[in-house]
This record gives sequence, structure tokens and C-alpha cells, in this order.
Amino acid sequence: MARTLSLFEEDRLTLPKSIELSVESLRHYGSFYKHWAIAFSGGKDSSATVTLIAHLIETGQVPKPESLTVLYADTRQELPPLHSSAMGILEELRKRGFETRVVLPELDHRYFVYILGRGVPPPSNTFRWCTPKLKVMSMERELEALRQERGEKFLMITGVRIGESAARDQRIAVSCTKDGGECGQGWFQHSSSGAVADTLAPIVHWRVCHVWDWLLHADLELGFPTFEIARVYGQDVSDGEEPLNARTGCIGCPLVQKDAALDRLIAQPEWAYLAPLHKLRPLYWEIKKPQYRHRKHGEINKDGSLSAKQNRLGPLTLDARRWMQSQVLAIQDEVNAAARSLGKPEISLINDEELARIEELIAANTYPEKWDGTEPRGDEWLPEILQDGSIQPLLFNEL
Repeated sequence: MARTLSLFEEDRLTLPKSIELSVESLRHYGSFYKHWAIAFSGGKDSSATVTLIAHLIETGQVPKPESLTVLYADTRQELPPLHSSAMGILEELRKRGFETRVVLPELDHRYFVYILGRGVPPPSNTFRWCTPKLKVMSMERELEALRQERGEKFLMITGVRIGESAARDQRIAVSCTKDGGECGQGWFQHSSSGAVADTLAPIVHWRVCHVWDWLLHADLELGFPTFEIARVYGQDVSDGEEPLNARTGCIGCPLVQKDAALDRLIAQPEWAYLAPLHKLRPLYWEIKKPQYRHRKHGEINKDGSLSAKQNRLGPLTLDARRWMQSQVLAIQDEVNAAARSLGKPEISLINDEELARIEELIAANTYPEKWDGTEPRGDEWLPEILQDGSIQPLLFNEL
């Protein structure tokens, strides 16, 4: 059956037209600011954004601001090839005279330090602490520092793009008319004069095929190491197939049902030695079970009333943390042993600094606020405390 063409099929943007609109956006909004910063994550959209802007400035298509700073948010949980590619892009940018900064989370907020040192269970869709702790808070801290250094509000450029996710598309649709600009001219958000920065997304209108085409061009023609990004996403941009709009996340992300990004990665012979990383997600799910955690029992509010969430599960026990640490380090050692035998890059799930801090926090009996480790274990049989304060004893004891 022939495909029915949409009313606007002939008006679909081409890559040259998309670049032209991005240039117009950067020229117009960029002219209001002396200082720019680019939020760079190492993914396909932010990589396309940062390499595009570098090229446009180098070729004189967009005037160079007084300062331009590329900020790479290093969560320490990125897929190894994406992290390697990001480091290569940053190195190439530095060679070309652009300022770059690697932004790390505070030591106590790093993924495994937060879990193993403080006992906070791995993130879930109902307790998604990872994004703010690993990326948002550290980036906000760096942006505040940059604002102080520059002495005035700057333009923050992101790789946000329509089609990246339905939820994000809806937020863009709500916000895209804030400045009264025309569609396709870049999603621009203006904030108060005292704010850190205003935000511009110059490739918001790009189709995913434009992103892949640009990344291939940036690698082959402009000298940026971007080709590996397409391979991580499972997209061979040179084979003529329909481009993927796939997403990537952290290694062994516990928020998804299927870790498609890691599956795609280890299916490639070059990265097959990373297969032991598949053990991380089952480990995250296992450690959330009651036998590895403390439970509140008889919790009292400040006013003396019983808490409504009696028997709620809480942080990991110290023994559970030590066991999980040994499992993570074993996975890291297994991957790195294979890497050394094959001459491949090694990985660092927990580095020496983080390991020392984890052991220090465990030795100090560190727990999240309102927990101290004296609470019963989550799998203990306990009498039920009713809302009126009465206790329903166990009808039988665990054998």
C-alpha cells in the first residue's frame, strides 16, 4: 500500500535548511550576550550542537562571543565509548582554542559513593535521585561559578531537540512562545536579569537524520571524533538505513526495563568484552529487596503522632553495602582483565578516591537523615502497629 503523504511533506526540512535556521538563531540571540556556555553530555544531540557551533564560529558564519565555555557533565556512569568520544571531542575543541571544563558531581554525590557510602538504594522511577545528584546539581554549581567569573548573565546553549522524547516535546511546546519568536528559530527561554543565564536550543527543529548526517560530516570532514557515537547508538550512518532515534543512559540503568544501549554496544565485537556490565542491573534490583535494607517500625512524627508510613523500607544495611561493593569491584575487575588481554580501554566504575570515601563513610556508620542503623532489617517479622497506637502481635513466629 502506498504511503499517504502529509499536507506538508514537501516542506520537510533538509539539513542545509536546518543549519541555516540554527545560524539565524545563534546570530540573533547570541548577539545579546558577550559570554556563551554550551551544555555538553556526550550524547548525539549535544555532540551535534557543540561541533556545529565550533564549525560555524571557525568559518565566520556566526560571530565569536567574547568567551565560550563548553561544560561537560561527567556523571562517571556513561557508557565507556561515549565517555571516550566526549573526551576526544573536548580535546579537539581545546586544540581549536575553545575553553572546556569537565564538571563532576561532588564526591559524596557520585553514584556508588551515594549508594554504598550513605546507603541510599539505587534510583527508581519513584525515587529518581540520580539525575539531580549526578548532573543537575553539579552543573548548576558550575554555572553559578561561571556567572561570578563573567560578571553578567550569559547565554546557555543546549542540544534539546523536538522528537527526543514525548515528555520533553510537551515542555518545549508549552515554552516555545515565551519570547514571541517564530517556530524553527531555536527554543529560547528568557529569565530575569539577575538569573545565571538565558537558554537557547539552536537545533530544536532538527530531525534525527540531520543529527546523524551532521555527526558523520563532523567526523569525516571536520576532524571531530564523532563517528563512534553513531555506533554506540546502533546506527551505521553510512549504510543508507533509516536513522534511529534511540536513547542511551547510564551503564546498567535501573530505570528501564531493557538496557537496549548496553545490548547494542556489546553486540559489536570491539566492545563485547564489556559484557560483564550486564550484571549491574540485576545487582541493583537484588539490593532493593527487604533483606538488604532497614525498616522503620513504630516511627513517631514530631508532634508525637504515629507516622502514616509504618514499616517503610529505607537504606541499605552496612553488610549489604560491603557485599554490593565487592560485587561491583568484581565486575570492574572482570572487565578490566579482559581489556588488558585484548589491548582494550579499561573502565572505572569505582575509582580509588571513591573507594576510599565509601570505606570512610561505612566506617563512620553513615546513614541518610532520620536513619541511624538501629532500625530492624527489612525482612524481620514484626508486630503490626495500628494507627491508634495499639499493637497487633504476630499470630505465628517465623520458623
